[in-house]
Amino acid sequence: MKLTKKYIDSLKYEGDGKSQFIKWDDELKGFGVRVYPTSRKAFVLSYRSNGRKRIMVLGQYGVLTLDQGRKLGREKLVDVNKGKDPLTDRKKASEGETVKDLCNSYLERYAKKEKKTWKEDERRINRHILPKWKSAQVKSIRRQDIAKLHNKIGSESPYEGNRVLALISKMFSLAEEWGFLPEGTPNPASKINKYKEKKRDRWITPVELPKLAKAIDVEPNIYIKSVFWAYLLTGARRSELLKAKWTDIDFDRQELKIPESKAGRVHYYPLTPEAIKLLETIPRLDGNEYIFPGVIKGRPLVNISKAWKRIKVRAKISDVRIHDLRRTVGSWLATSGNSLLLIGKILGHSNASTTQIYARLSEDGSRKALESHSKQIMGIAGKAPVAEIVELPKKKKSKK
Repeated sequence: MKLTKKYIDSLKYEGDGKSQFIKWDDELKGFGVRVYPTSRKAFVLSYRSNGRKRIMVLGQYGVLTLDQGRKLGREKLVDVNKGKDPLTDRKKASEGETVKDLCNSYLERYAKKEKKTWKEDERRINRHILPKWKSAQVKSIRRQDIAKLHNKIGSESPYEGNRVLALISKMFSLAEEWGFLPEGTPNPASKINKYKEKKRDRWITPVELPKLAKAIDVEPNIYIKSVFWAYLLTGARRSELLKAKWTDIDFDRQELKIPESKAGRVHYYPLTPEAIKLLETIPRLDGNEYIFPGVIKGRPLVNISKAWKRIKVRAKISDVRIHDLRRTVGSWLATSGNSLLLIGKILGHSNASTTQIYARLSEDGSRKALESHSKQIMGIAGKAPVAEIVELPKKKKSKK
């Protein structure tokens, strides 16, 4: 029979308390009203999707009128005829995509393809983001949530807090593009003030170098010992040295080739006589193409942080980081009077003045500058008989 308001009002539940009690409408096929053992009533819609029978609750009777229920039922049947499944769509909308889903998509669809530093993103995701919002819906994250996380991280490490904020901002901009959020949704990571970051200016001084040299040479592993000396002699990045292969060395041209530097291009580090001598002392490991092989067969060194901690303790320079060894090369070159442009070319910095393809370093003043630096390093370290010690300029006291 055709459902009417009077008829629905008169309906009472009939059943054993577990079975469904539904009265169907003759006017709209698949539309009906369900009566619960509690006497609550709701409009339902029966339809088939992919050969499977589905019953969807449209809404509670009383909240929806009979006319509104029928209208909603017709709209859903139109979707069914288009091949959609209204019940599945509702479930997705209700549950939403989680932050974990977004993080996985970010890593697989973007970071691993576009960023060399994607492992840093993965580390920050696992350390800061997932423990906080793993099961949360993407659409439920608000600006105040992100600001709170940024503040928590940044209060201890401003740099890390700002990097996490930038990561979240990028993920949410992609979330809109990928359909995790409706088009036009404001980025919740926007309009959050970043922490001020102090540029680090720590490097090894001439007074510290002899102590550091002795601390490095005590290391029993020749590959670990050699990689730290390679830092000081070339100024190469940690990842570049650890991934360097013997085939990247041109002993005739005395160069270390970095097939793809951080700037996304080929870069060449000149190898000074001291660097060449260092390489000649490193034993080649059968079955391992890397200059600095690790404990895993065929793989390079990975974790040298523990060794660096030991070295720092012995040298009594607790505030020096591994990257400061690279900074030491740049700083010593600068105090020896070399131009910033030349230093940037040696270290492979990417900036407005060096965006063209790098020239072969042996064809300009870079090699001469680095050779002078190497002699200075080895002399002060006590590994060469003669070396000119250049004292770093003292900071001028500000006039009050």
